[in-house]
Amino acid sequence: MTPLVPRQSPPTDDDGVPGRPENRRHVVRRRLLTAVIIVLLIGIPAGYLVISANQSRDSGKDKERKYSATGLTEGWPSRVQRRLYDVPIPPHSEEVAYYETNNWKTSRLYVQFLTSDKGLDTFLDKIGANDDTLADQDIAIRPRDRRIVGWDFSARGSWSGLTHKQKDPQPTLDVVVDRSNPEHPMVYVVSTTTP
Repeated sequence: MTPLVPRQSPPTDDDGVPGRPENRRHVVRRRLLTAVIIVLLIGIPAGYLVISANQSRDSGKDKERKYSATGLTEGWPSRVQRRLYDVPIPPHSEEVAYYETNNWKTSRLYVQFLTSDKGLDTFLDKIGANDDTLADQDIAIRPRDRRIVGWDFSARGSWSGLTHKQKDPQPTLDVVVDRSNPEHPMVYVVSTTTP
């Protein structure tokens, strides 16, 4: 006795009516359409992910370069940094550069800028000091801090400085002013905070 095999229904055309098998052209067209749909559904999002990952990696490398640099970075510190470290750089200052260090115990912002006499007065006023509080030949910035950013105050010059201590949690500012050019003093600041 032969086993019973279920009967297969004949192939149908697009209307569901039994008909001839699919022709070659129709098969190729259907497979091409399927491939295009797969590319659109999988390929494009995957492409966006790759692009996004590369941009994120590049951004991370830029930040790594910025924060692993030793010495000053040309440009203005962010407004948040200036506010946090209480370093009000006067408008129209030039040769502005900064460097920030952070650890669990102390955070420091090193800033330098070239300004005018009026700009210096504005800076000193905003930190709660004035021209009379600057002591002649006082290099208020410690040698360790000078080494970190490469500042050299050993040359003969018209140096003056001050240390502006504030109540915690506000930062302490060590300021040195170089008046070699009387109309455009160069200001060096180290602002230290202890969280």
